Amino acid sequence: MTSPAACPHGRCVPCPGGPERNTPQSYTGYEPAAMRACCHNFDPYQQVHSRVEQLHAIGHLTDKVDLIIMGGTFTARLPEYQQWFVKRCYDALNDQRSHSLDHAKKKNETAPSRCIGLTVETRPDWFRLQQVDNALDLGTTRVELGVQTIDDDVLSQIQRGHTVSDSIAATRIAKDAGLKVCYHLMPGLPGSTEKKDLDSFHTLFTDERFKPDMIKIYPTLIIKGTPLYDLWTKGDYDPLTTEHASRLIATIKKDVPEWVRIQRIQRDIPAQEICSGIKKSNLRQYVEVEMQKQQTSCRCIRCREIGHVSGEKTKNITERSLQCVHRRYHASGGDEFFISLEDRVHDVIVGYIRLRDVVTPHRAELQAEPCMIIRELKVLGREVSLGTRTAEAYQHRGFGKKLLLEAERICSEQFGNKRLFVLSGVGVKPYYRKLSFSDDGVYLSKVLPG
Repeated sequence: MTSPAACPHGRCVPCPGGPERNTPQSYTGYEPAAMRACCHNFDPYQQVHSRVEQLHAIGHLTDKVDLIIMGGTFTARLPEYQQWFVKRCYDALNDQRSHSLDHAKKKNETAPSRCIGLTVETRPDWFRLQQVDNALDLGTTRVELGVQTIDDDVLSQIQRGHTVSDSIAATRIAKDAGLKVCYHLMPGLPGSTEKKDLDSFHTLFTDERFKPDMIKIYPTLIIKGTPLYDLWTKGDYDPLTTEHASRLIATIKKDVPEWVRIQRIQRDIPAQEICSGIKKSNLRQYVEVEMQKQQTSCRCIRCREIGHVSGEKTKNITERSLQCVHRRYHASGGDEFFISLEDRVHDVIVGYIRLRDVVTPHRAELQAEPCMIIRELKVLGREVSLGTRTAEAYQHRGFGKKLLLEAERICSEQFGNKRLFVLSGVGVKPYYRKLSFSDDGVYLSKVLPG
């Protein structure tokens, strides 16, 4: 988590925290990550080193690390701070200090804890061409955009400081640069209604200008010290209850496409800090109970992925039962291919790849000739340590290579492209080099036959 700093536009109506509370904007300071950051005086090296040690001590593998940079509007911080912060993170994973960011990134390719993905959180109006380029130089592979809602009237009422058009632009630029895109969304905001929230989520998944790869659903909460708290105490606003939110999200979930992953439901804020609203940290379970009542189901990635579905569904899955499933859709001006390995009988997904036809890239690497880019490759289930394999898990058994070969076939045969790009986490680059990809700017690329 970054050091306390105000957002450039000021403060949104529901937003807690800020420098005056010695916490980054939008955090109360009592979230586990915020408390860890404060204990280490917001030093990224100490935060990462401490967390890796904790995970190792309780039995987790730590040779593959998915790093998320939290805290306010990271891309609005000075570029020098961004570079220093990320370098310190890599140094902690490498367990040694480097003389530059590039040196730290190179070291991480063979480090004890390799960064398989780097995520930055920011606002849509602070993720345009220059910010995207800066993020790519850091090794970023995913952006989490604080979209909150796609209703301009609601955005104005909560003094968000950006518009729906900002979200549309940031989404397109990010996807055309090869980044994965996650939206933060807040049902129950002032000025919204249940119908508006449902319509917004429907639009997110059907309007090609949006279509995020992942979402986090954060129902609006009342936190003391926020402008929203003042509205609530005056009787001018009522937040969603647990029951209302459960019904709303259950209705949303039944229409989520198979290529979307719901990353989180509910903020990681301690109940004692919530004055009103949902105080149940296990809101997702309440939603599941509601869906059982409605006799509906969710088909997002997380609800079908190996490792999250019940053992009864997975015990009979074999390599022979897995099928390569293609889902093609148009998003942000380009064609997307979501290619997955699934057991269709048990409705379980084992791995997937996101392949995009690049139409309007701003990056020079992607402009030389027609090309496609792999924005994500993931084999799901239990993590397997680097250099090992096990029959009980799915990683390191050739499924990733199988998905890559299918992406190469589509790129070459269906589109006639001779070059395929991939945006890779720093620590995964050696894997792609073994499969004939070469370094190409911030990407890796492969010349295809034919």
